[in-house]
Amino acid sequence: MSNKLRALFTAILFVTPLVAAPFAGAAKNVNAKIQRDEPKMRQNLMKEIRHQLVLLPYYSVFDNLAYRLEGDKVILEGQVVRPTLKSDAEAAVKSIEGVSTVVNNIEVLPLSPMDDQIRRAVYRAIYGDTALFRYGTSAVPSIHIIVKNGSVTLEGVTDNEADKNLANLRANGVPNVFAVKNNLRVVSDSK
Repeated sequence: MSNKLRALFTAILFVTPLVAAPFAGAAKNVNAKIQRDEPKMRQNLMKEIRHQLVLLPYYSVFDNLAYRLEGDKVILEGQVVRPTLKSDAEAAVKSIEGVSTVVNNIEVLPLSPMDDQIRRAVYRAIYGDTALFRYGTSAVPSIHIIVKNGSVTLEGVTDNEADKNLANLRANGVPNVFAVKNNLRVVSDSK
């Protein structure tokens, strides 16, 4: 009986490396494919995060939502008028497959009737201009107007430098605005 066990044990020792070798190579190929697909997976995750943020029901021209992706951790940034939008953004991003943690650094802007008045006036000044009107026709306009304590920050994108400068001029022309910070990016510059 011991000779039979010895023969069986010897057969297992010699056969196992032959059977396991194809699987080891397959594992290396799978890992290589995952590494090659990593940038594509990251791009898809970033698109999904942006998609979920843009779909938030109360996201408006007076809010600015931004994010950074560090591995599977998402860091939310920006400014919002409604506190519920901050928590809604976090919940929407947490529900995305591939996101493990969310750090919510979104600032809730202070309540101020004066800031509300400035928001409306800057909106009319920018989107009432015939050259800038087209930026306000999408579901989420591409020029966002952030007002905090009388100071205006313009966020988003424009098609060209002239439109960026015109939006800045229009915002600066609104009464009761203390300062305007123009963070608009030109589409050709961001590519």
